[in-house]
Amino acid sequence: MSDWRTPKPPSRPDKVPFWEYLRLFRSDILSAQPAKLYRAWMAEYRTPFFRSYLVNDPRLIREVLQDAPQDFPKSDRVGEGLRPLLGESVFVTNGPIWERQRRIIDPAFEGGRLHDSFPAMQQAAAQAVLRLSACAAADAVEIEEQASHAAADVIFRTLFSIPIEDEVATEVFRAFQAYQRSQPILNLAAFVPLPRWVPRPHRRATTQAAGQIRALLQRLCEARAAEIAAGTAPDDLATKIMTTRDPETGEKFSPSEMVDQVAIFFLAGHETSASALGWALWLLAAHPDIQDRVAAEVAQVDPLTMSFAELSKLPLTRNVFREALRLYPPVPMMVRQTARSRIWRGRRIPKAAQVVLSPWHLHRHERFWDSPDSFDPDRWSDPETRESQRTAYLPFSAGPRVCVGAGFAMAEGVLLLAALICNFRFWPLEGQSPIPQAHLTVRAARGIWLKINNRSFDTPN
Repeated sequence: MSDWRTPKPPSRPDKVPFWEYLRLFRSDILSAQPAKLYRAWMAEYRTPFFRSYLVNDPRLIREVLQDAPQDFPKSDRVGEGLRPLLGESVFVTNGPIWERQRRIIDPAFEGGRLHDSFPAMQQAAAQAVLRLSACAAADAVEIEEQASHAAADVIFRTLFSIPIEDEVATEVFRAFQAYQRSQPILNLAAFVPLPRWVPRPHRRATTQAAGQIRALLQRLCEARAAEIAAGTAPDDLATKIMTTRDPETGEKFSPSEMVDQVAIFFLAGHETSASALGWALWLLAAHPDIQDRVAAEVAQVDPLTMSFAELSKLPLTRNVFREALRLYPPVPMMVRQTARSRIWRGRRIPKAAQVVLSPWHLHRHERFWDSPDSFDPDRWSDPETRESQRTAYLPFSAGPRVCVGAGFAMAEGVLLLAALICNFRFWPLEGQSPIPQAHLTVRAARGIWLKINNRSFDTPN
């Protein structure tokens, strides 16, 4: 097991004024937290407007996500920042609306559909190899951008059967990059409760990028609706979702509802996969011995032509991706709200309190993991780690609100990682380590820069 410690952002002092906390939070939610959260079972933070409780206790996490999820709806404080893009998508809704949305969406991501989507993932992986080949002579490559491009290509090919080179797909990708650069994880309305009729103080660049993305997605959805009506629509995820009726009401998604759902598929399916893939490549670059083991494993199959079933022949590659998700969970925190008061660990938790579940802290918690800051994909072959996974590993949440695309993301991540390691060798830049920073997802503050060569070479350029 490697004892090399992976980079993480500095922690703030235990006590800071609320407005300093707000400033830190809008800059980076990870460095806005105190170091004690890596050992605490529960921590309380009081603001002038609400109380917040970060929970690492496995019993309480299970209560929130699995035993009584109806008592812990998603908090509107997260939706405040994301609603210009996501509207009323499944990511931000609660209650009967959310239940109806999941009844329509879930069938598209069942096991058989994942098998059907795999060839489109392989096409995107092949194009990612070609794009990276053109960069091999460069002194350094910003690998997050490459990962983002590849993940977006997967989404467009599996959802709408178009490559990212398609004109509309390219426009969406560029607009989303602008949205990501302009959007803090929470805006002012997330901290200061405002009536629904009060305009939300979103940045102009954020609302413009969100509006552009939604207009482009509407064009794609309208075009697909016309193909469905004409009987010429391809059998992809968009067609499946748009033709699925709610088994209880018989209704399908309206055009505006479909735009909402496509927006979250793009946000969750593209942004989270890109984040995890970028960190996985950097971790392998920093650990050449493990990179060589992965290369030997993927050499036994051709990632670009193998069957979906052959993913099972890549256990180490899968464990590397799992470990990247542990160390750098794309969604670092999940926020719920108490529907009624309760007693937790001897404290009264009031109604409408914010409950924060933090994969970032849980995945590096000193009471759960041996060497929690070390990159060790072999830990996933240990039965004790598999036991911890049930309580301390939440990259895709858990319970009824588990990410509908969790299986999709794991298949995509393992495939893209295998295809790139099969064709290239990666090295970190000397003396440079990326610093994680969380806005929409956990990305590197100044990108992830790596040297690459075709795998037939043994030394970096």
